Formats: sequence, C-alpha cells, structure tokens
Amino acid sequence: METVQAKRLEGLSEKIFLDRYARKEADPDLTKVGDTVLVLTKDDPKFPAKEVGEVISREGRNVTVRLRSGEVVESTVEKLTLTREQTPEQMWDRLAEAIASVEATPEKRKEWTEKFRYVLDDWKLVPGGRIAAGAGASDELTLFNCYVIPSPKDSRGGIMATLTEMTEIMSRGGGVGINLSSLRPRRAVVAGVNGSSSGAVSWGGLFSYTTGLIEQGGSRRGALMLMINDWHPDLLDFITVKSTMGLITNANLSVCISNDFMKAVKEDRDWELVFPDTKDPDYNEVWNGDLAAWRKLGKPVKLYRTVRARDVWHTIIESAWKSAEPGVVFMEYYNEMSNSWYFNPIICTNPCGEQGLPAWGVCNLSAINLSKFYDASKHDVAWEELGRTIRYSVRFLDNVIDKTPYHFEENRLNQMNERRVGLGSMGLAELMIRLGIRYGSPESLEFLDKLYGFIAKEAYLASADIAEEKGSFPKFECDKFLQSGFMRNMTAAFPEVGEAIRTKGMRNVTVLTQAPTGSTGTMVGTSTGIEPYFAFEYYRQSRLGFDKQYVPIAQEWKDRNPGKELPDYFVTAMDLSAEDHIRTQAAIQRWVDSSISKTANCPADFTVEETKKLYELAFELGCKGVTIYRDGSRDVQVLSTADSVKKDEGKAEDKTVEQPAPQAFSSGSGEQSALNDLAGKLAVNVDAKTAEVFDRQYRSRPQVLRGATYKLNTPLGVAYITINDSNGTPIELFLNVGKAGSDVFAMSEALGRVCSLFLRYGDHGNKVQLLIKHLKGIGGSGATGFGPNRIESIGDAVAKALEMHLEALNAAPGHAEQAATAAPAAPTGTAASAAEKPHHNHAAHATSLDLCPSCGSASLVNMEGCKTCSTCGYSRCS
Repeated sequence: METVQAKRLEGLSEKIFLDRYARKEADPDLTKVGDTVLVLTKDDPKFPAKEVGEVISREGRNVTVRLRSGEVVESTVEKLTLTREQTPEQMWDRLAEAIASVEATPEKRKEWTEKFRYVLDDWKLVPGGRIAAGAGASDELTLFNCYVIPSPKDSRGGIMATLTEMTEIMSRGGGVGINLSSLRPRRAVVAGVNGSSSGAVSWGGLFSYTTGLIEQGGSRRGALMLMINDWHPDLLDFITVKSTMGLITNANLSVCISNDFMKAVKEDRDWELVFPDTKDPDYNEVWNGDLAAWRKLGKPVKLYRTVRARDVWHTIIESAWKSAEPGVVFMEYYNEMSNSWYFNPIICTNPCGEQGLPAWGVCNLSAINLSKFYDASKHDVAWEELGRTIRYSVRFLDNVIDKTPYHFEENRLNQMNERRVGLGSMGLAELMIRLGIRYGSPESLEFLDKLYGFIAKEAYLASADIAEEKGSFPKFECDKFLQSGFMRNMTAAFPEVGEAIRTKGMRNVTVLTQAPTGSTGTMVGTSTGIEPYFAFEYYRQSRLGFDKQYVPIAQEWKDRNPGKELPDYFVTAMDLSAEDHIRTQAAIQRWVDSSISKTANCPADFTVEETKKLYELAFELGCKGVTIYRDGSRDVQVLSTADSVKKDEGKAEDKTVEQPAPQAFSSGSGEQSALNDLAGKLAVNVDAKTAEVFDRQYRSRPQVLRGATYKLNTPLGVAYITINDSNGTPIELFLNVGKAGSDVFAMSEALGRVCSLFLRYGDHGNKVQLLIKHLKGIGGSGATGFGPNRIESIGDAVAKALEMHLEALNAAPGHAEQAATAAPAAPTGTAASAAEKPHHNHAAHATSLDLCPSCGSASLVNMEGCKTCSTCGYSRCS
C-alpha cells in the first residue's frame, strides 16, 4: 500500500517528537558527526532546556552542535540525547510492525502491518503517547495511558500498598486515579492504636506529595486524580482542601455525584454524610469503598452528619468558581450509561477525567486526526476514508492490549476480561474551520452529532467484526451489554449496530474516549482533542525580538486574504461562552461510551450563580462530568469574605478591609521566629546580633489595619494588591495572582511578604518610594495595557499600586476608593450586574497563565481538562 511522505518536522514539532516519542539510543557515546541530537542547553534541575541540532565535530567526549537556529554550542556527549529515529516515517514503521506482531499468522501480520502503516502515515491516526514511545522500543514501558487502582484498604498497610502501586505505575508513564471513599473519616476511632483517624483527605495529601516526587524525578511526570463520593463525611474538607496552600498540590480533584444527590439539591432536601460502622467484624475484609454493596449485605452504616444538599452543592460551585476545582463526575449516571454496568462498576477516572475505569482498570488511547479528512473537492468530510481509518484504528488499539507489558497481574486479568480501548479525535476545530462551521453554533451541534455518530457506528461495527474473527471479550453477555444506557441510544439510532453485536459479538467493552492530546496535537500541528484553538496568534521570541505568528490554518487564510480580518468561524476557546463549551461537550458525549476531557472556559467576571447554572446544565444535557476554568480564578477568600468588607455610615461600599496577619507573622513565638522563618526560606543566615537589631527596628503589626485593594491586569493574570496602613504609612502588602497551589500564586505571595517585611523595618521615611523605585519598570516576557496603564510584570504592578495608594493618602478623604476603582481592570464577577455585562467577551480579559514545569515560561493554560504549555508543548496528561 502506497504511503504519503510527510514533510520533515520543524521547530517545536520536531523537538517534541525527538524528546518524547522517537526511539532513543541508550548509549550517547555512539554519537558521531552528522547525527541529529537533543542537546541540553540549560542544565537547570527544575527548568532544563533542550534544543535540536546537528553534531558538526567531536573530539573525545566533547562535541560541537549547530542548533536549528544556526547557533553553535559546545557540549559533551553526556548532555546529548541521541535518537535512533529522526523522522516520523521511522516511528510509523516501528509502530506498525510492533502492533501487528500479535496477529496469529505471518500472512495476517503482513496484512495488518501494511494497514496500520496506512493509517499512521501522514498522521491520520496519532497513537497515544505511551504507545508511540514504547511499542517496539521497550519491554518495560506500559502502552497504557490510563489506570485506576482499587480504593485503598482502610489500614496503614492498605494505604502503603496503594502508594506502592501508584508509584510503580507512574514511574512507567501511566496516570493514576484513586477514589478515597474507602478511608474512614477524620476523627473516626482507630481501635487498634486507641486513637483517631486523620481522615481521607490527609491520606490524599500523601498520594499528592509522592506524585510530586515522581514529577521531579522522571522525564514523564506523574499525573494523579483523587475523587471522593458525595456521601463521605469528609466531603466538605475534600471540596475545600485546595483553599489551604500545600495540602494537595499535585493532583486533580473531583467529587462523585449521585442522581439522588442532584435530586436532593433540586428539592432542597437534607443530605446524610455516612460511613460504614468500623466495628463490624467483617469491616476489614469486606469494605472496599462501595457503600451500596455494603448496604446490600445488610451491614450497619453510621450517620456522621446531616447537611443541606444545596449548601454542599454551593460549596462545590463556589470552590470551582474560585480555583477551577473540584470538578464533578456524575458517577451514578456514568455507571447507568456504562457498558460494563453488569460486571465491573466504574469507581474513578484517570487524571484528566476522560476515562472512567473500574478497580484495576486500564485503557489505551489514540486519536483520529480529523483535519486530514477534509475533502476540498466536495467541501465535505471524506467520509469513506474516515470510515476505513476508524476500522483499522480499532484493531490497532485492540492489538495493543496483547502487546503491552503488564506490571501488575490484576491489570492484566481485568483488561483481558473486558478489552477496553479508547479511540478519540484531534483536529476537530481545524476541520470545522475548513468547512466554514463556527464552533459552538447551532449548525455546529448538528454537524457534531452527525460526525461523532458516524465515528461511533464505524467503531462498533469494527469491534463486532474483530469479535467474529477473534472472539468477544470474556465478560460479554449480549442482552445485558445491550441494556446499557449508551447501547440503548446507539441501537436506536443505528439498528445495524445492534444486529451486528447480536450476530457477531463484541470485542471490546468500550471503544471510544475523547482524551486531551496536548503534546501529540501540538507535535502534528493541529487543534488538540475536541477543543477549539486557544488562540490564533501568538508571539515568538528570538534574537530579533518578538514576532507575531499565527497557527498554520490562520496563516494560510491570511496569506490568501492579505489585510483582512479572520472570519467569524475562526473562533477561539476564549471567544465562546461557557454554555457553548458545555453544549458542544454534550453533543459529542452522546456518541462516546467512555467520557470526555474538556474545560468550559469562563470569563473573569463569570459569577458563582452562573457557574451553578452551568454545572446543572451539564447534568441536564447528559454530560458525565464538568470542569470549568474561570479566567484569573484563584483563592481570594481574604479579599471577598463578606464580613471583612466594611461600609461607612451613610456611604457606599468601601474598599477598606480588615485582614488577619500573614501566617509567617502571627506565630506565638514572636517576631524573632518570623524573621528566622523568612530568612530560612531566602537562605539567609541570621546571627543573634542581626536579629537583636531587627527586633528593635521592626514594627509589630497592630490587631486591626485598614487600607485598600487594587485590581490590576498583569502579563500573568489579574493581580489583587492589598495595601494596609498604620499611622498614615503603608505597613504591609498582600499580593494574590493566579490560582492557589500554582507557582505564580506562590511567588506572588512571597513577593508580598518580602515587601511587608521591608515596609515594617526601620524608620526611614522614603522606604515606600525606594520600593517603588526598585520594582517599577521590571520587565518580563510580555506586557499588558498601553500608555500609563502598561504593566510589564507583577513587580511593576506592585509599584503602580503603591503609587496610586500614596496619591490617595495625600488626597482628600474618600479618594482612596476612587483610586482603587480606577485601576485598569474589569469589574469583579460578584460586583458586576447582569445589566453591566450582557455579553461575555473573553478576549477582553487577560488570560491567567501559570509557569510551565518543563520550560519555565509563563504559558501554562487550562485546556481539555488538563494543563498544557503553549510554548514547549508540555501536557500534564499526555
């Protein structure tokens, strides 16, 4: 079968390919002149940098490399990554042969090597990252992206066993999901040690911490999903855990919601938080986190607390509004729709939420690149070629099940019994642009129903054909399989699918999954997953400065239409309303037997009430889960707590707030302790004499301070800067930027604390001006605003806030409020009325970015339910 020669990858695409997916040479000492290599150009333990280049000379262990930019660098062989594969064609050959190798006869192996090579060619099928990196390259690397391990046994040994299982899977490149509901609640009695439990959430912190260690130590970072069921007594602690810095920082969080809970919310009923009676003699042997199964056995359940369902729901919504977590999975509905409902219940999802799995469940992923199936001659989808690619791809994924190594026997037994696969898509947004269909429009919903219905039909017919040849999955029971919610919908729309399954059987319990494809989608140069493009234009930094560039499809249109604006069907994630995102997700979910990784992007002024309506809309439309990201969302409790906002008599609401002291300055051991704590963080040695001088000159914080909060746009998101005064002079500064738990949030908090320390130290009167002098004009990788409102960095924003504050202090009473509200930013979501914002224009808001753990640039965005870097292509989930 003739193949099409792909163009050589360039730029970021080539770097991603060579770094993550090309087969590596284990011995870099084999490097020779002419080899293409990755060279370590920045040997930083946290933010290393690699560049692609060609070896132009070697003397001993020293090499000279000409980078793709033309720059020549000196290095050593130890700092090189030498790849055996330097083009996609070489990888496609390896993958086709490896995945076809499990076929029964030489004739079948030859036939399917050619067919797999056909779908791989020109990126029609883009294998999941684990398959691309491992198949035919290593007998140790898993080819599965997704794992869910059983809920921990409620004992120290059980928790440690779960920790070991999680570590082993992550170290081989798999992402892990864990449901914590099996662990007894906080303060529950632990009879064996005559003590009380620290609770499920605290053990989740242990799993999170370990994931962080794996993230620091490996080339493929750990990814973790933690979930808890809506009946667990620690539910509220779990929902709000990320509002406290440092407890859980390396995991995504979601709450498993039942139909009964949603009904209780609708009817405004009470909700019981319960847990099995741990004194039951069978507790240690029988309890596994399945409350329904426990109750079915007639086992006792202890009521811990009765709460109002709407209060719990509001807490979930408010937390998601503040910090994008927790997400929600409608787990009871998920199981009603699941094809494995009758033998293997879904208990958790993988880290990005697209793959619900049973205990010991796994799933292998790949994506059809829809951008390759545009028929320009008909201005339509190339349906016939798409159908052929889908059918070959289902067999490709089914063969992966027999090719991958299994590091836990339990994973092997479970997967062999159900043969779960997850075929998804990328390039949807690009295909729709070529068709002139605006993502999120009513027309697009009709198109998506047709497109993904076609994909589902072809995939199920393919699985039935494989079952006829090789046999159905062992747990297949035709009548029960066809009774699942998903199959009832499928057979009603496509009777031929039901007939094929009754006649031939079914090879795979599930076939379809819409996963994020951050790294692989960026590598092949198309839109990722089912998401719209995040932006069509961006800036690239080079030795010549910043250059505006466009994504390829936008550049093509610009080249054909010079001087014109992109038409309205070129839509970005931030142009769409949050409801557009949810309706699109629901339209595709109808045809996906697993789930979808997708983020509903919301503007900064999106309110809590709007968030509530969005979550309820997702439930009503049949989404299995929902995650939102409100632009600039963060933990702003100290700035938005209702009782902290004071109103002057006879005046409108003031901007002054009473705030507690930062934790570092309120310990019982006094200011000496605060100094040593801060000095330790800054790696400064403080001797006793210095501390004594500091104690004499450092001004303690009064019990109550008043000040003003300034809201300023920065290149890294909206900054909330609170400046409090004592005796008419600024004495402390609070700084919040970004989401709680992010690096940007941590560094901005640190800057605020250091500024507070400086403001309280000494009696010299010009210290505020000195602080402004040293912070003003500090530049970063970008800027926001124009003229006097231009802000170069977070530090520059602090300087401007201090200038406005000094101006307000020197003006007439009441001017502070005017200065604060004059800051160049949009009104907050809680203050803006519906009349003030009849339409959400996402483009008008600064996008809040975080630091990429791979390249260190401030370009990490929330896409497809995952963190993705728009600079280096890093994706936390792929």
